Amino acid sequence: MIEAEAKTDTEKVLNRLRRIEGQVRGLQRMISEDKRCEDVLTQLVATRAALDRVGVFLISNRMKECLRQSTEELGLDDLAVDEAFEVFMKYIQHVK
Repeated sequence: MIEAEAKTDTEKVLNRLRRIEGQVRGLQRMISEDKRCEDVLTQLVATRAALDRVGVFLISNRMKECLRQSTEELGLDDLAVDEAFEVFMKYIQHVK
């Protein structure tokens, strides 16, 4: 099951990166068409935020993987990992 999750996660990351690639192409087009600076900057901020979300996704998945390994080694419950991770994710959403 973990391998299936990893494949799904890989597909999610690749899809997100493809969307970001489209956003970057949009930025290039906006600049070549001499669009308003404010519009370009708005799109730039959105693109950067999308990259940041990919980073958080990758880091959070790696953290979850490490925590699960630790809980297996220590014989702890996965529920504790899920709860701790949920708190972390709520916190990280508010950090800018």
